[in-house]
Amino acid sequence: MLTVQAVPAFKDNYIWLLSATDTPYVAIVDPGDAKPVYAALERLKLTPIAILITHHHWDHTAGITELCQRYALRVYGPAHEAIASLTDPLIEGNEVALPQLGLTLRVFDVPGHTHGAIAYYGAGALFCGDTLFTAGCGRLFEGTPAQMHTSLSKLAALPGDTLVYCGHEYTLDNLGFARIVEPANSDIQTRLGQTQALRKADKQTVPATLATELRTNPFLRCAVPEVIAAAEHFSRRRLLSSAEVFAAVRHWKDTAYD
Repeated sequence: MLTVQAVPAFKDNYIWLLSATDTPYVAIVDPGDAKPVYAALERLKLTPIAILITHHHWDHTAGITELCQRYALRVYGPAHEAIASLTDPLIEGNEVALPQLGLTLRVFDVPGHTHGAIAYYGAGALFCGDTLFTAGCGRLFEGTPAQMHTSLSKLAALPGDTLVYCGHEYTLDNLGFARIVEPANSDIQTRLGQTQALRKADKQTVPATLATELRTNPFLRCAVPEVIAAAEHFSRRRLLSSAEVFAAVRHWKDTAYD
C-alpha cells in the first residue's frame, strides 16, 4: 500500500515522500530543500531511491544536487525543462516504474505554470506540483491560459477519488477567492470552515480528493453557469468557451484578488 508523507519546506511548500508497507525505500517528490528531507529520512529510517520533479522552479528542485551527492538516485522530471542532475527525462505517455514500492506512475504533460510541467498519477494519487492546487491553480508564468485550461481539464478527468498532492499550502487563500466567484456555493462555504479549523490547529489541508476539487475549485468549474456568469461580470463581456472563462477567472485572481 502506498503511503504519502508531507515534508514541509520554506514558508508553505510541501515535499512528498512516497513509501510502501514493509519496505525501507522511498521516492521524493519536488525536494526544494535537502535539509528537511534528510531529517525525515533519518526519523523514518527510509532509504531514497528516486526523485520525481514536476517543474523547474527552484523551490521544487534546489535540493536535488545535495541529495544526489549523498545517495545514488535516479532523477525523473520534465524532458522540456532544464533541471540539474536529471537522469530520466519524461513526456506524456511515459511511465515511471518503482518496483521497490510496487508502484507505477503515469506521466501527463501539464504546461501552463511552466512551459514543460508534468504530473504523475498512480495508486489513486496525483502529484501535480504547481499546476492544480487545492481549490486553485498555479499562476501562468510561462504558459498560456489555453494551455493551462487544457492541462487542468486533463487532470479533472481522473477518477473522483484521486487524492491531489500539490506543491503548496494555499487552500485557505484559494477558497477565499472561490467564495467570491461563487458566493452561493454551499460546498465552498463548508470546505472553507473545515479548512479554517485545520489551519488554526496548524494541520495541513493537502491532499484533497478530486471530487472535492470539482465541487469547490473555480478553475475546474469553468463550464458551470454560476462561474460563467461571474467571469462575464468581471470581464464585462460575453465569454464564448470554457477556456475563455478560465482565462477570465485566472486574470481576476491575479489582478483583483491577490
